[in-house]
Amino acid sequence: MLRLVLFRHGQAVPHDQRPDINRSLTVTGQRESGATAKTLTEHGVLPDLVLVSPATRTRETWENTKAFFRASEIRLERDLYLATPDVILSLLHALESVSKTVMIIGHNPSLHDFALECYGFGDRYAFVSLRDEFPTAACAVFDFDVPSWAEISAHKGRLDRFLIPPPT
Repeated sequence: MLRLVLFRHGQAVPHDQRPDINRSLTVTGQRESGATAKTLTEHGVLPDLVLVSPATRTRETWENTKAFFRASEIRLERDLYLATPDVILSLLHALESVSKTVMIIGHNPSLHDFALECYGFGDRYAFVSLRDEFPTAACAVFDFDVPSWAEISAHKGRLDRFLIPPPT
């Protein structure tokens, strides 16, 4: 069984303050990212591998959460910035099966769209929330009953949980 954790970056400064790729987290974004990471850890969700978009806000999300995780490997994945769901799936298909739990720290709308494509069954109440939105610092956890990342496919994931950070 493989586990996929889709983690949207924390709240970032507005678009008009700097180029999109260079937008940093707000203080709220730092807090909410840490709160989500803490909850994941408390539920035993610990990634072996973390794929991070090169945008400033995703790298800062990782910096604000890494103390909660014992990731054996961190990779900046250039293709995660402005990715489509197909790009995310291709990145996952290329992974070796050594990593059983993979976290992606990325952006909307790609993470939301990809999460909707992953959902096949699981926590229906969590899916109702996920279906409507994927807010900043939210996290969707999917399990796939396959032995390798190359075998994951649309609508085959079991939604284990969908976490939204508490309001700050």
